[in-house]
Amino acid sequence: MSNQPLITNDTIVFGLLMLALGFIFYTSSIKQGFWKKYYAIVPALFMAYMLPALYTTLGLIAPDWETQSTSGETIEHSSNLYYMSSRYLLPAALVLMTLSIDIKAVFNLGWKALAMFFTGTIGIVIGGPIAIMLISTVSPETVGGAGPDAVWRGLSTLAGSWIGGGANQTAMLEIYGYNQKLYGGMVFVDIVVANIWMAIILIGVGKTKLIDKWLKADTSAIEILKEKVSTYSKKVERNPSLTDLMILVAIAFGTVSISHFGADFLSGIFKNFVNGISNQTTKNIFTFLRSQFFWMISLSTIIAIILSFTKIKNYEGAGASKIGSVFIYILVATIGMKMDLTMIFDNVGLVAIGVVWMTIHALLLILVAKLIKAPYFFLAVGSQANVGGAASAPIVAAAFHPSLATVGVLLAVFGYAVGTLAAIGCTILMQLVAVSP
Repeated sequence: MSNQPLITNDTIVFGLLMLALGFIFYTSSIKQGFWKKYYAIVPALFMAYMLPALYTTLGLIAPDWETQSTSGETIEHSSNLYYMSSRYLLPAALVLMTLSIDIKAVFNLGWKALAMFFTGTIGIVIGGPIAIMLISTVSPETVGGAGPDAVWRGLSTLAGSWIGGGANQTAMLEIYGYNQKLYGGMVFVDIVVANIWMAIILIGVGKTKLIDKWLKADTSAIEILKEKVSTYSKKVERNPSLTDLMILVAIAFGTVSISHFGADFLSGIFKNFVNGISNQTTKNIFTFLRSQFFWMISLSTIIAIILSFTKIKNYEGAGASKIGSVFIYILVATIGMKMDLTMIFDNVGLVAIGVVWMTIHALLLILVAKLIKAPYFFLAVGSQANVGGAASAPIVAAAFHPSLATVGVLLAVFGYAVGTLAAIGCTILMQLVAVSP
């Protein structure tokens, strides 16, 4: 038994992803005929996500697969492309996109950004128990189970992931002791539902003006920030020399190196600190501090913000944010290859819970955005800072404008901080609903 894809060599897979991106950018640059009409409806960023997903769905490539040895032993394999993109290219992109940021203008975006983030958090917290109630009326066995096999225990890991990230998800697995043999099913629901929702958000990016008009949103603060960065970029714009490009690469990956070094050091320190906490609940709340990914993203962003106050900021004129955008698109492609569209039908019951759950999250965001007249940007990034975390929030933010990627990171950091505590609250509600007669 094997689910091995046709192509397993990461070098070849990477080439296929780059060909897909090249095709997307070439066709989206055509300003007449079919392609002009097509990209007026479907954003290029969405296509950068879906074409790799189509590769995976057709069995051409795969993020993970299993084979069996001649002795019958199961051997697990994984592509390293997403790891490479999220650990090397994502922090490099954040550095390059943040060099020209006007941090004062970011903070001038106001309270609505935080309001939409916490609305997204509340949507996840209440969405879980409501989804269980609704699905139980149709399929009680889907939300059943007892002891370590109880579905609500497994769903607690989704709450951790969709409010914070991987560290919070692991913390919830430890707290509620879900059967680890069944845990793969929850990871599957996480990937399917979160990726479908991200795809919908990316489609919405192409309709931002129409959505903002319907929301009656005040986008002035966002436009001011975009205008400041664009004006500065034009002011310092120049034809980059080889020296410029090499210095940009040095700045980006030098910062990535420092961030990884600092992340290893800080995660080690906080691992000892967190492990020394006697109260188990408190320990799990702060478990995200042990995450190397959390510190790597945080440090790279902090360093980039510091650099934005120096003359290094002038390298925006040599194309810093454009190179950063290249890295972001590569990351999007590697995220897309994790999505096998046929997986939706593998566990319909659990996926249904996830879809209902995410729908409640989305509806609450839309309702609050309408009430407070928040721009679609705040809705999209506030949602992804919860559901997608530090890997996805900057992607969605940068889709609106490269200068906005930092906003996505800053909100995602809030997600790490509140993720476990909010997920515990959500799980308590899910447990109450699941055990009620």
